[in-house]
Amino acid sequence: MALTNFAGTVAVITGGASGIGLATARALRAKGAHVVLADINSEGLRKAEQELRQHNPEATTHILGIPTDVTNESQVQALMHQALDTCGSIDLVMTSAGIGRGGPIDTYSASDMRTIMDINFMGTYLCVQAALPAMRRQQGGHFVFLSSVAGKLGAPMLTAYCATKWAVRGFSIALRIELHGTGINVTTVYPAWVDTPMIHQEPDAMQRLNVQVMLTADHVASEILQAVTEDRRDLTLAPNPDIALMLHLMDEDQDKAERLAGEAFYHRTRQASEQQT
Repeated sequence: MALTNFAGTVAVITGGASGIGLATARALRAKGAHVVLADINSEGLRKAEQELRQHNPEATTHILGIPTDVTNESQVQALMHQALDTCGSIDLVMTSAGIGRGGPIDTYSASDMRTIMDINFMGTYLCVQAALPAMRRQQGGHFVFLSSVAGKLGAPMLTAYCATKWAVRGFSIALRIELHGTGINVTTVYPAWVDTPMIHQEPDAMQRLNVQVMLTADHVASEILQAVTEDRRDLTLAPNPDIALMLHLMDEDQDKAERLAGEAFYHRTRQASEQQT
């Protein structure tokens, strides 16, 4: 059954201190939801709680900030237990904690690969493991997983990031099938570039990839809430014409899509190298 009314529901959001996570928390609280924010950034979490209270000071719903490392199983379990103890249920879990470190595969270390996989994918898996028992008892609930258009395409210099987002995509498809008939639903979100702190961490990489940011966190949050109420399985947000074209080409002819993307990156890299010399 779709979650059509957020009033009185309990939402647990990882990566809730900033970006899409915080924007979604703000949108949910405006609709009367209790919000549990989880983030490894304790100071950012405290500021996010303050912002939510100031944004809607008359609201009486819970705002709970819980410092959480989503790669730590015991911390994720404690997060869900505390949400249950304080608010009484877990109706929505959104996994938006993530990092986006890029770089050439030649120099991308195994340690960095494990780190990004642990945060972006294992963090999602651990949240499902921890929240699922409560949702099964309730016979209902909704998961929202943040993948990316990088979970449908291949992006040079972002091989590790793509691997994690494809993992989230595959996991969500299999989980949705496994949970069929339980009243527990899954929406997977595939946004293009969003104006969040993540994209500002590596400006050089973003410039090399010729990134054009056309989405805001608030817009994505609004689309997510609408997708949940409609029980949509796939929410793809790709206003960038080049990304929209590549998504279409991937559906029509994956070989052609990969070849064109490779040629474009090759020529861009060669041109940049010639300019430097």
